[in-house]
Amino acid sequence: MVDQARTEFVRRRYNRFAALYDLMENMGSGRMDEWRRQLWTHAGGKILEVGTGTGRNQPCYPEGAEVTAIDLSPAMLERARLRLEQLRREGRLRAASVDLREMDAQAMAFPDRFFDTVLATCVFCTVPDPVAGMREMRRVCKPDGKILLLEHMRSERRGWGSLLDALDPLTARIVGTHVNRRTMDNLAAAGIRVERVENLMLDILRLIVARP
Repeated sequence: MVDQARTEFVRRRYNRFAALYDLMENMGSGRMDEWRRQLWTHAGGKILEVGTGTGRNQPCYPEGAEVTAIDLSPAMLERARLRLEQLRREGRLRAASVDLREMDAQAMAFPDRFFDTVLATCVFCTVPDPVAGMREMRRVCKPDGKILLLEHMRSERRGWGSLLDALDPLTARIVGTHVNRRTMDNLAAAGIRVERVENLMLDILRLIVARP
């Protein structure tokens, strides 16, 4: 059952930070755009993007793709719509169609086995119940489909793991983001079968290719 109070807390935080989100992302992005593009090379067919935010993945959408993109925050989605319009004006949007919807990742309004690819980038550090959200990803993905993640998580290295544990109460309080989520364990709990993991920044940021 969705914890409405925690979910609304996250929604309010991201509504508040929407205007500054891209600036904060740019300050700490480094190679993120490259890694986003790398993740999207694995996507195809009817695609669901979970937690689209301000639409930073839009330039990575594959040629001719049919993309549905959801987010919990209406303020973030408004930024995503503006980015989408700009990409269309500039002729830089390669997807055939993009449908932006306000929706909770923990309770998606899609039929079972509906998408060929379900994808998220740096989302499950924020979803109040990450296992519930991952189970929803598994539910809406076709049995022969792919689940793709670019996620930061708690390091298995003792020093880095302890540091992220210490930082977590602060990041969770300020922006609703948990920096010490045990994402690999959560994927297993959700019944998602991981096929490949690539460490991108130590073992904190990882690219994950999985099956429902």
